[in-house]
Amino acid sequence: MTKVTGRVNAAVAGSLKRTTTVVPRRKLVVSKAAKTPSWYPGKEAPKYLDANGPLPGNYGFDPLKLGTEKDQLKWFAQAELLHARFAMLGCLGILVPEALTNLGFDWPGAGVNWVDAATFSYDADSKTYFVIQLYLMHWVEIRRYQDMQKEGCVNQDPIFKKYKLPDGNKSGYPGGVFDPFGWTTRKGGQSFEELQLKEIKNGRLAMLSFLGFWLQYGVQGKGPIGCLTDHLANPFVNNILSTDAIPFIK
Repeated sequence: MTKVTGRVNAAVAGSLKRTTTVVPRRKLVVSKAAKTPSWYPGKEAPKYLDANGPLPGNYGFDPLKLGTEKDQLKWFAQAELLHARFAMLGCLGILVPEALTNLGFDWPGAGVNWVDAATFSYDADSKTYFVIQLYLMHWVEIRRYQDMQKEGCVNQDPIFKKYKLPDGNKSGYPGGVFDPFGWTTRKGGQSFEELQLKEIKNGRLAMLSFLGFWLQYGVQGKGPIGCLTDHLANPFVNNILSTDAIPFIK
C-alpha cells in the first residue's frame, strides 16, 4: 500500500511539473509624458511648458497661455521662483516676531505689527535702510538677470577672484557656496529634484498665505497669530462671517 501511494504521488508530481509553465513578468513602461500630472483631470498638460526643459511643479496650469513664448516662459519661471522664496521669508518674518512677542520676548520693535515694522525707527531711520537695500538689491538683481540671459556668465566673483560657482549650474540654483549641505548632488541629483518640487510647492503656498495675511490685517487690524487665537477662543463668533470681509452678511 505504501509503494502504491508513493507511485501515485510521484506520478502526480511529474504531471504537475510537465504542465507548469513559467509566465514572464511584464515590465511596466511609463512614458515621460504620462508622468506629468495635470491640474485638471482628463486634460493633458501643454507641451510648450517644457520648452526650456522640465519645470519643477509643472501641472499644466496656464489658462491665459502666458508660457507659449519660450523666452517669456523662462522669465516667468524665474519670477515665480524668486517671489516664492521672498514669500516664504516674508511669512516667516511675520509669524516669528508675533509669536516671540506673545511668549514674552523683548527687543527694540517688539510688539510692532508687521505692517508698521517697515517704517519703524530702530537705530537709524527706515529711509536709510531702504536706500541701502535699494543699492544692494540692484546689484544682486542685475547679476541674476545676466545669469538668466546666459547661464554661468556670473559664476566668477568679480571682487574676490578665488571664489567661483561650479560650472553647469542652472539659473536660480547656483550651488557651490549657496549649497553648504550638498543637497544638489545627493543620490545623483534625485534629492535635488525632490527639493525643487517641495520648494516651489511651499513657495506657492506662502504667496497665497501672504495674501491672506494682508487681507486679514486690512479687515481685522491684527496679525495672523492674533486672529487665529481669537478664532480658537470662540470659533462660532470670531470667524469670517462676523467681519467686514463679507459686508452684506454682517
